[in-house]
This record gives sequence, C-alpha cells and structure tokens, in this order.
Amino acid sequence: MDEFPVRFIEALCLGTSLAFSGICYYLYRKRRITVEKLDDAPHLAIDGCLKDILKVTPGACLQYAVIEGTVQPVGEPITSHFQKEIHGVLQRLMLKEHRLVWSSLSHTWMDSEQILLQRVNEVPFALVGTDETTVKVLCPQQASGVHMEMTHEKFHQINYGLGDIVGQYLSGEKLKGQLETEEMLKVGATLTGVGELTLDTDGSLYLRPPNGLQYFLSITDFDTLRGDQERATVLWKVLAVGFALAGVAVLLWAARRHYNHLKVCWERAAVTGPEDPQDGTENRIENACVICLSQPRNCILLDCGHACCCYNCYQALPDHRCPICRQNI
Repeated sequence: MDEFPVRFIEALCLGTSLAFSGICYYLYRKRRITVEKLDDAPHLAIDGCLKDILKVTPGACLQYAVIEGTVQPVGEPITSHFQKEIHGVLQRLMLKEHRLVWSSLSHTWMDSEQILLQRVNEVPFALVGTDETTVKVLCPQQASGVHMEMTHEKFHQINYGLGDIVGQYLSGEKLKGQLETEEMLKVGATLTGVGELTLDTDGSLYLRPPNGLQYFLSITDFDTLRGDQERATVLWKVLAVGFALAGVAVLLWAARRHYNHLKVCWERAAVTGPEDPQDGTENRIENACVICLSQPRNCILLDCGHACCCYNCYQALPDHRCPICRQNI
C-alpha cells in the first residue's frame, strides 16, 4: 500500500473497532425487534374469556402475548433450604469462591470469582387469574428477565495464619471466602409472562417459548420489563456508534499521517525536483548543464544558438568556444 500505507497497529485497531461495531449493531437490531414485538403483543387477562379468544384464533395459538398472574405450584412446592417458611416453584443454589489475584500489568490486586456449585430445582407451576383460570408455564429456565428473588445470601470469610498469608503473597493469589446464595420464585408471587400462548385439545392453557422470539418471565410489571429492554437497546446502539466512530478516527489518523508525509515529499520535490528515478533521468538529460550536470541551462551561446550550459560554467570556459559545436562565442 504505497499510496496509502496503514501501519499494523492502525489496521488492528480499525479491524477491532469495526468488528465490535458490527457485533453491537447486531445485538442492537435484535433488541430493537424484541421491543417492537413487545409493543405489538396483546395484553390478555387470565380469566374465562381467554379460552374463548384462543378458540377463534387460527391454530388456537397466539405467537406472542403478555399475561400476568399469581404463581401456584402444580403439586408440591419447593421448600427453602435456609428459611423453611418460604416455598417456591423455582430454586437456584449457588456457591461462589472469591479470590484476589495479583495483576503484574496494573500492579494491583484484582477481584476474581469462580462458581464452585450451582444447582437449579424446578417443579411444574401455573399462573392463576382472578377467576381461578390457570395457564401452565413451560420451560421457565429458558426465559429471560428477573423471575427469582434472593432468599438467602451469606459470605463465609476464611481466616489465615501468618504462614498462609506469606504463601499467598508469594503465589499471587489470596482466597477471600465463599459466597452462598439461594434464589427462588416464590409461591404467590405476581409473574409477568411473555411468550407463545396456546390452547390444548383438553382445554388446558400453556405459555411456552415462542419460535424466533425472546421468552420472558419477570416478577416486575410489563412497563418495567419493556423499559429494561429499551435501555439495553439504547446501550447497544451507543456502543455500535462509538466503535464505528473509533474506526473512523483511526482512518482519519492514518489519512492525516499520510497527508503529512506527502506534504513533506511535495516540499522536497519543489526544492530538489522530482524523486522518481525515470523522471529525474529524463530531466537531467534534457535540462541540465552539459558541463556540470547539476544546474539548469540558462545561457544561449551566439552565434551558434546552442543553450547547453549554465552561466557559471560559461564563465569558467578556458576558451570561448561552444562545448557542443566548438564555434567561437
């Protein structure tokens, strides 16, 4: 790339910024489509009219609908491991290990965490409406959104002796402790569901993951759920534009550097002539003084009329004769 050279670091920064911009734009478009589908989805109450609506719907199915009801288990609920009075239908138990790791790059201790144990328990459950109409919820673990709340959180700090502390500083790792958490979707909680709503042949109502669209279960209301998606959409858009502008800035930097290089070449050419070897050879043969070969021809010798030398070389001629035809000047 002789005409517009791009250095390796500039090409790397340009490619990285454009790649991240493309990824962020893809995620932005995906979130934008989700928000538009949420705006278009019908809001249906869980009551006796819901079955009548689905009966007149083609295929007894609404691809994307919003419902809200009270969580009730189909069978025995799950009891919390730490608070026996709490019952739920979803339970996530997690044990995380927290460490401090020495970073040789920033010369500071950085937080690091690792999941040692994670277990999810689930029982079938349904959303109950005002008149005891139920909608069974399928595949809740595939759903997005905040659908569980923290029921237990405890940090087990580890105490060390002097020898352990010295060993940790030498190894570059310090174990802080373990975090034990429990999250549950409680029985009786109000849950907002967004997905495919179907009426089975036996008259049962089901909420399941939709094809090609995002499945939501959230203990917040619909407006909060939509607002979270809208903020995520704006965030991905800003990141896409930011990375694109970073790529443009790299291009402008490379163009400015190349322009400054060309400017220096132009100034040098204006003083010493063109640097191209072929053009310079032709210029020296046609215009250079035949004696010194370094100054332009600026003298016409009379009476022969030859313009073959510069004024300095003319004055230095030992005898006043034309160096081309040897006639007297």
